[in-house]
Amino acid sequence: MYKIILVGVGGFIGAVLRYGIAGYIHNLTRNIPFYYSTLTVNIIGCFLIGILTQIFEQKVHIPDETRLLLIVGLLGAFTTYSAFSNDTYSLFRENRIFLSLMNIGLHIFLGLAAVLMGRVITISILKKI
Repeated sequence: MYKIILVGVGGFIGAVLRYGIAGYIHNLTRNIPFYYSTLTVNIIGCFLIGILTQIFEQKVHIPDETRLLLIVGLLGAFTTYSAFSNDTYSLFRENRIFLSLMNIGLHIFLGLAAVLMGRVITISILKKI
């Protein structure tokens, strides 16, 4: 139960940070037709997961609870793109090139397909109401 609470607390902090940072960037770039707010949050998340995973891999004694709080909770709520990027990097680093490219392709293709399917299904349902 304690670990679930840690993930939840980290998730709350990550979600609030995402909201605040994305809102700030959106206000700065509102006249530019590009999603700089999402890009900024994703790049910050990738940078932070790079720092944290490198620290954890250097045999620095970090309790599992800290990892849950920071990586699963905080960064998980801040952006899942950081996890996707870190997973892809890990596959590349292990010389699993095909799997890393497959990971990229599937995330992009299936993600876009899922958005389209969700929209099409919702349009279909809403027409019946």
